Amino acid sequence: MVELKTDASIDAMYAAGQVVARALTAVRDAADVGVSLLELDEVARGVLREAGATSPFLGYRPSFAPVPFPAVLCTSVNDAIVHGVPTGYRLRDGDLLSIDFGAQLNGWVGDSALSVTVGTARPEDARLIETAERALAAGIGAAVVGNRIGDIAHAVGTVCRAAGYGIPDGFGGHGIGRRMHEDPGVPNEGRAGRGMRLRHGMVLAIEPMVIAGGTDGYHAASDGWTLVTNDASRAAHAEHTVAITDGGPRVLTAR
Repeated sequence: MVELKTDASIDAMYAAGQVVARALTAVRDAADVGVSLLELDEVARGVLREAGATSPFLGYRPSFAPVPFPAVLCTSVNDAIVHGVPTGYRLRDGDLLSIDFGAQLNGWVGDSALSVTVGTARPEDARLIETAERALAAGIGAAVVGNRIGDIAHAVGTVCRAAGYGIPDGFGGHGIGRRMHEDPGVPNEGRAGRGMRLRHGMVLAIEPMVIAGGTDGYHAASDGWTLVTNDASRAAHAEHTVAITDGGPRVLTAR
């Protein structure tokens, strides 16, 4: 069931989204050679404390997970696509880091992600990240009243496939509101003109994921959370929480 948010609720979600935006900016700025993933998680926790917000990630346990998620931040390095668990791993020159973060404030949730290179960027990584961001922009551009979920999926998938990249099968965006994951699902590939029609008050997390090797396969790492590419190629992830409004898409996690 899809919950349509009031304009006041969307404003409240914007406040949560701005906590997310501040945290991602702080973590991005702190991500440097020699910094550990656990240290980045502490940076994000500090932003939550300062804002009086809580984490929808910490303790989250969907059906596939062997244990509750132990952190407030997902840190996925190189061939890790999403859901990377922060560890003592220290970032190295040339690493590709995808950062996913959520915040809950006054009962409403925001969720966003970005990918960055650490130290000296490889040109192929820069292109991969740029494609994920372009796919996200295309998906947001299709998130207008009267369009359908398939229009978002088609916009995202078209950008990713045109660049020659893979798209992790079965993973995509989602509705969001008082819970991190709500209806409807938002695939990263699909047919235009299909699926649920978009209405004022719908709020979606749109999140392209791209695999450099061009294949769609992945598997779970030994921690049971981190999804890793089957071909060991690198991956990038980009995400924003977006409200569908009569005035056009409103990016609630804009940085």
